[in-house]
Amino acid sequence: MASQIWRMSAVEIAARIASGSLSAREAVESHLARIGAENSKYNAVVTLAAEQALEAADAADRQLAAGEPVGPLHGVPVLHKDLQPTKGIRTTFGSRLFQDFVPDTDSLLVERLKAAGAITLGKTNTPEFGAGSQTFNAVFGKTLNPWDTTKTCGGSTGGGAVALATGMTPLADGSDLGGSLRNPASFCGVVGLRPTAGRVPAWPIRFPWLPLSVEGPMARSVSDLALFCSAITGYDPRAPLSFEDNTDFAAPLGRDLRGTRVAWWTGLGGIPVDKRVRDITEAQRTVFESLGCIVEEAEPDLFGADEAFRTLRTWMTETALGDSVRAHPALFKDTIHWEIERAAQLTARDVGLAHLRLAEIQDRMRRFMERNDFFVLPVSQVPPFDVNLPFPMEVDGVRMETYIDWMKSCYLISVTGAPALSVPAGFTPEGLPVGIQIVGGHRKERALLEMGHAFEQAVGITRRLI
Repeated sequence: MASQIWRMSAVEIAARIASGSLSAREAVESHLARIGAENSKYNAVVTLAAEQALEAADAADRQLAAGEPVGPLHGVPVLHKDLQPTKGIRTTFGSRLFQDFVPDTDSLLVERLKAAGAITLGKTNTPEFGAGSQTFNAVFGKTLNPWDTTKTCGGSTGGGAVALATGMTPLADGSDLGGSLRNPASFCGVVGLRPTAGRVPAWPIRFPWLPLSVEGPMARSVSDLALFCSAITGYDPRAPLSFEDNTDFAAPLGRDLRGTRVAWWTGLGGIPVDKRVRDITEAQRTVFESLGCIVEEAEPDLFGADEAFRTLRTWMTETALGDSVRAHPALFKDTIHWEIERAAQLTARDVGLAHLRLAEIQDRMRRFMERNDFFVLPVSQVPPFDVNLPFPMEVDGVRMETYIDWMKSCYLISVTGAPALSVPAGFTPEGLPVGIQIVGGHRKERALLEMGHAFEQAVGITRRLI
């Protein structure tokens, strides 16, 4: 059985360890062996903490044997995105500035996972400072899509998505500003959740009151995702947007969806979408109808969302990285330089208006979701593209002027503040995965997971490579 443990779901691993039919050490050894066998093909795991993982697994087994109380992820392996500070484990942020940096503290997310009993295996690859939805950097190079190694895995949680798809870990954490949990999940055939801001508290964080950038879970199934949520959600005084509401994420996800109102996308204001993505997305409408949902074409009013996102993203990049870029210009990629140059053209009025737009859009989205339980649309506007391209040059014949233009279907949803789930929906004629994006109401992650679970059960898409 040891050689097959990596095939198990996180739910099964946790249950077997709790029952005593599997040890934490066996679970960790199986995944370390899988990393050793597969990682060189894809470059998903960039820093391995094998010795620390085995020591933690042995401690977890002793804790269980002594009858001590344990958390929901006791003994379950996990990989952390290389943007998450990890005590005693190298954290590079995908940057040459930090290629030898070893933090002396854990991030709040890592801290919570440890408290839940999860075992850290190491770090996954990310673009430089998480900028862009194509995973490559000057420290570790490119991460390749396991369904086709000539294609990108997406980003910025690309390493985590690939590690999941290839069985190197049952769980991987990530972050999402403009699609960084949803896009790689779609490109790699796994599941990613962008939660409501504050659902998963974040620390350290540069913009604690701004709800655009969030941290969240990625897994191979919605059930595993829900288990993950049970360990990382809830209030923390270091995160001012965090909240406590006693949601039981670990409860069974089965639910009668008859009569549920689903708003179906109509074009998001005419943004270009690759025909292969459109076809796969549209084919899923009958799936929702078969679940008893009332599906009607409708979209939220997203006027001003594009401008607000671009302005705030540029302002955030300048605030976080501007001084470092000016001090070490050769150590930053072109797209970050572009953001800093664009920031020089912003005025205080531009930033203020972007914040006003953000408030207006989130209020309009709230009213839209009072009339609809869910909103369904594509995750990404394209399927996985050539790994040698920093971003797609065109979508459906329309030229992409910047490196984020092709991600509007994700980042426009980020501006609404609503939680969004990427679930595998199908494959292109070339065999590349494509996900579907299900958006829920404010703080309604539990209902969103229930819908996502019903959808994945109805569709039955393969989520990993064996």
